Amino acid sequence: MHELGVVFRVIRQVEEIAAENDVTRVESVTLSLGEVSSVIPEYLIDCWKWAVKRTEVMREAELKIEPIPAITHCDACGTDYPTIPHGKICPRCGSGETWLKQGNEFIIKQIEAE
Repeated sequence: MHELGVVFRVIRQVEEIAAENDVTRVESVTLSLGEVSSVIPEYLIDCWKWAVKRTEVMREAELKIEPIPAITHCDACGTDYPTIPHGKICPRCGSGETWLKQGNEFIIKQIEAE
């Protein structure tokens, strides 16, 4: 489960930002999470709840997740389509000349502090 390592990294980054800005308490952290980012939201939330209790500045911080849908682009016909139901093969023309346009992101979008 790499989600725990991901959570530790996010906590470390947020603590650094909090220290730079003289923040003593973080209320929430919002992550933008791509649908095919290889991070499982439920595991991430479970790890978060466990890990933040071990920090001073983030002890009660809520984790908010904003999903980013996975979209693939087909170079053969120019179509953008949802990745999950269709994978790498374009549903319009059947081409495999495709690439992931969005959906692999993992971004700290917002930190709410007291």
